Amino acid sequence: MSSAALSAPVVIIGPMGAGKSSVGKRVAKALGVPFTDTDRAIVREHGPIPGIFADRGEPAFRELEAAAVRSAMATGGVIAVGGGAVTHAATREAMAGASVVLLTVSPEAVADRIAGSDRPLLANGGIDAWQTIMDERAATYAELAHAVFDTSRRPMSHVVDDVVAWLGNDVRPETRTTTEGAP
Repeated sequence: MSSAALSAPVVIIGPMGAGKSSVGKRVAKALGVPFTDTDRAIVREHGPIPGIFADRGEPAFRELEAAAVRSAMATGGVIAVGGGAVTHAATREAMAGASVVLLTVSPEAVADRIAGSDRPLLANGGIDAWQTIMDERAATYAELAHAVFDTSRRPMSHVVDDVVAWLGNDVRPETRTTTEGAP
């Protein structure tokens, strides 16, 4: 499948540690389309995210994030956004027209993934902070998602295969698919 075969950009959303960047990069490679990690794009242009939060605050970061998503949407392909991107109205608007994939992960599975993280919103609270943030964002994730894939207990390669298969089925934005962790 080439970028011409993708009817719309694919935006991967989900909580911190769900594997958005890893899955997104692999899905883009499998499809032969561009991949954009908006967090990495922000770091390249504006410096480390913890520094942006500390120096300019979360609202300023969310504006930079919305701009990065608009730019990535113009490029097309597969776009991985930060876990909190969906909390900002301008970012949600920028995602309009995309096929939205939600990656989910259990607190148990994410605990090891985020250990020792420098993620600003987890600085004081670790997995409890992660769960609180996840609970706050869950309804928005669910509202935006066209398909949901759980990364808790499955190899990333299987999740990638599932996402590619879903995209290859000429899905309609109103279609919802859920793939829970299978052994």
